[in-house]
Amino acid sequence: MRRPTPGKSFGRAQRLRKALTPPEIRLWKRLKGRPKGVKFARQHPEGVYILDFYCLEAWLAVEVDGSTHRTPERVLHDERRDAWLAEQGIEVMRLAAAEVMANPDWAAEEAIARAQSRIADAQPSSPERSEGEVSRRDGGAAR
Repeated sequence: MRRPTPGKSFGRAQRLRKALTPPEIRLWKRLKGRPKGVKFARQHPEGVYILDFYCLEAWLAVEVDGSTHRTPERVLHDERRDAWLAEQGIEVMRLAAAEVMANPDWAAEEAIARAQSRIADAQPSSPERSEGEVSRRDGGAAR
């Protein structure tokens, strides 16, 4: 089950939505509006963290990493954050900001394809699966 998101994370996420970086802006232009039926949110709060982009249906976070993510402190922070998100059932996909700037269409297609793959993997694979049975990503609770 997911940990509740603290109220201050919502306010911080709101502020970050108004201050996207240039690579985030380029990627968001391609991810908004449900491309290929996949819905993404930007600057989504999850626990104490803010995810650059998040597809709830796929439980996929897409992070755009600039040069600051290469420092030893930031690498350690990202590893801890990714581990916590993985415990929640969320996969983190990291894209270099330089790659997003150079080829935003490619970056968006990669994110959409990964989300579609995770959504397809979460679908019942056999008719024997009961309606109440759910995957790990559903947090173990029937909907």
